Amino acid sequence: MEYICSLCPRNCNALRTDEKGNGFCRMGILPKIARAAPHFWEEPCISGTKGSGTIFFSGCVLSCVFCQNNKISSGGYGKTVRVDELIGYIKGLEEQGVHNINLVSPTPYIESITEAFGKYRPAVPIVYNTGGYEKAETIKRLDGIVDIYLPDMKYISPELSGKYSGAGNYFEYALPAIKEMVRQTGRPEFDENGIMLKGIIVRHLILPQNTKNSVQVLDVLKREFGDDILVSLMGQYVPMGRAAEFGEINRRITAREYNKVLVHMEELGLDGYVQELGSAKKTYIPDFDISVL
Repeated sequence: MEYICSLCPRNCNALRTDEKGNGFCRMGILPKIARAAPHFWEEPCISGTKGSGTIFFSGCVLSCVFCQNNKISSGGYGKTVRVDELIGYIKGLEEQGVHNINLVSPTPYIESITEAFGKYRPAVPIVYNTGGYEKAETIKRLDGIVDIYLPDMKYISPELSGKYSGAGNYFEYALPAIKEMVRQTGRPEFDENGIMLKGIIVRHLILPQNTKNSVQVLDVLKREFGDDILVSLMGQYVPMGRAAEFGEINRRITAREYNKVLVHMEELGLDGYVQELGSAKKTYIPDFDISVL
């Protein structure tokens, strides 16, 4: 199989075959997987006590200079699988008792993913975990498939998104995409144990020397979505990837930076989760090892 791809805001119009692609993500049509295992470091309502059944896909539509998953996002590490094999991983995770099936950076493989869930629908919620740089029309294709969305809202400023993620039009696409996600899921819903069944959690990672951006992001989330979403404020930033090339972000965030953004979130009355500064450790980065797949 082959087709010309314009799934993401890059609009590459790239030729993609089953295993090769010449677009921004450099991926083929078939899923390339770097890890499939229960994951316990998501938000409490996602990981719960049994873990989130997380499938990490290789390739990414962003190019964040600080990416902690650089090995798979730009390094292309992973194993290409057929749709029936992907279904096998989903079933295997479900048999382990996970709370949900969590697809991380899945957009390049939306053709295979929608085919997989057309053949097999797990009994647990499906989570779509993305950096937020999405086309609303692509997200519309997931209506009725995805139960929970976990998008980032990384930036407001085109200058910052261009500098750190190679996407000057990030906010231009992220906001409409998140609006479409909210339209599909509605307000968050939980089971009797506090495990999320439906809804959206918008994540924001605080970057060093960029608290103004974080405050602006929170303001937009409050204005546009109010109580229709949960917000996950993350203090886990650890300089990785190419962060050393950018002196201002080549360090962890300070307690002062963290507290400034946290106080603003509280003043806005945004509901959600706050990640403690102590989580800024490389030990929380998943081990990508295709030998166990």
